[in-house]
Amino acid sequence: MKKPELLAPAGDFEKAQWAFLYGADAIYLAGPSFGLRANAPNLSLLEIKKIVQIAKQNNKKVYVTVNIVLHNQEAEKLLAYLKKLEKLQIDAIIVSDLYALQLAKKHTKLKVFISTQTSIMNYQAILFLEQIGADRIILARELAKDDIKLIKEKTNVELETFIHGAMCASVSGRCVLSNYLSNRDANRGGCSQVCRWNFTLYQDNRKISDNFAFFIKDLIMASHIKELMNMAIDSFKIEGRMRSIYYIAVVVSIYRQIIDGYYLNDNYQLNKNDYLRLQKVANRHACSQFFADNDNANYHYYNNEEVSNQDFLGIVIGRKDNLIYVEQRNRFHVNDQVSIFGPNTKEKEYTIYKIYDEKGGLISAAAHPKQRVYLDINAVVEKNSIIHKLI
Repeated sequence: MKKPELLAPAGDFEKAQWAFLYGADAIYLAGPSFGLRANAPNLSLLEIKKIVQIAKQNNKKVYVTVNIVLHNQEAEKLLAYLKKLEKLQIDAIIVSDLYALQLAKKHTKLKVFISTQTSIMNYQAILFLEQIGADRIILARELAKDDIKLIKEKTNVELETFIHGAMCASVSGRCVLSNYLSNRDANRGGCSQVCRWNFTLYQDNRKISDNFAFFIKDLIMASHIKELMNMAIDSFKIEGRMRSIYYIAVVVSIYRQIIDGYYLNDNYQLNKNDYLRLQKVANRHACSQFFADNDNANYHYYNNEEVSNQDFLGIVIGRKDNLIYVEQRNRFHVNDQVSIFGPNTKEKEYTIYKIYDEKGGLISAAAHPKQRVYLDINAVVEKNSIIHKLI
């Protein structure tokens, strides 16, 4: 069984660090130009340089997205940007436009990965892309298990597949709903996620619904990781550059445990609580999508209101004597039972016996956003651990 790369999203410098901290082998991020997350903070060239240095010190990798749909004005500026990325010694770029592939291969030494935006769904296309220089193919998210297996058998280039995160209402992200309804170009980084809006429906000029919503379920492949590892897929990608550090810590750490578990023990069993935690972390319904289910009705759901996730309670930022120093994220109280996991420690339950403010005074709750407090939980907990509610 081949051990795959675990690839995590990094929407900014802090998230890049957290992804590495919680077990990612590699991260993907956008620089100041040509990425598909215009509303994310993204990283400056200086920040990319710093994160590449951190990655190399820890035997990790950094990939930069250059995957917008190129118009003439961007195409003319692309080479200069690629040259800058090459100097930073990143490990690869991710592109959707074949011109970007051609340019990178002709004028730089950059490795080039073909984005899921290219919607590759057959092995013949992959054989062609390999011939013209592609180093890795990120498969379309709409492929079934047998399709992926056949592609792996017929090709030699590295393959990457998504294992967790948001899905798109169109084929691998090619959508113009956002363009028409909000004047934001989804294929140039501005998607307004129209597929998750509420709508008023009319039939024959008569209103039939005030609040109709159509939602695409998220992807969760936790129960199929062993199958993908047996196929020898090279990289498992987690979606979510707009997500929080809590999302990154939870999702990356759980998939790290699953991958390592199956690699070391063929009889490894997925922890039920871990699966529930993955289902809950993004506040949306999730399923294995096209991989193992051909019933379209299971890909989406209707009129389901998402409730804000308040499971994330705090981050351990240090220690003082026998107390842990915590920065609060959601309210918690004395006598609450909580769960804590860290970069190197599995999830474990604790009781909060006492809470002290920064002046040493006893308080009954941590009630203010980012309030810093000391907790007596009668345990040694590593720095950068996450405190959250029990499942």
